Amino acid sequence: MKFMVINGPNINMIGVREKGIYGSKSFTEICEYIKEEGEKRGHEVTLLQSNCEGTMIDFLQRAYFEKFDGVIINPGAYTHYSIALHDAIKGNTGIPTVEVHISNVHAREEFRKESKTAPACIGQMCGFGEKGYVLAMEALEDYITRNK
Repeated sequence: MKFMVINGPNINMIGVREKGIYGSKSFTEICEYIKEEGEKRGHEVTLLQSNCEGTMIDFLQRAYFEKFDGVIINPGAYTHYSIALHDAIKGNTGIPTVEVHISNVHAREEFRKESKTAPACIGQMCGFGEKGYVLAMEALEDYITRNK
């Protein structure tokens, strides 16, 4: 299967910022882990990151035009207010998408508990660190297989 992994604003600073919340592994190390886990499962994984909402929308549209089987997205702070990302996820008709957060957003500040993007996704993984991306991959595998 062909999966696109999109990381949003400030995710590239993982390992530098708020280590008590996000851990000390670098963004590069996390990306390598995701790529390796995807390859072990026989998947082609494209990893992308942007601090810009419009670029993330471009990535989502690219997933449609390049016929990706699934998308894993960590929208970062855009999770909590981006109707535009919600619409872009919904606009990728037929491409299942899973929202991922490294931290447990439901155990943090009140504003983090609401996701504008999760309702456009087939599910959400949060609080499992980088393993959440792999869990999302497994969920997509299962979802795609069951819905063929």
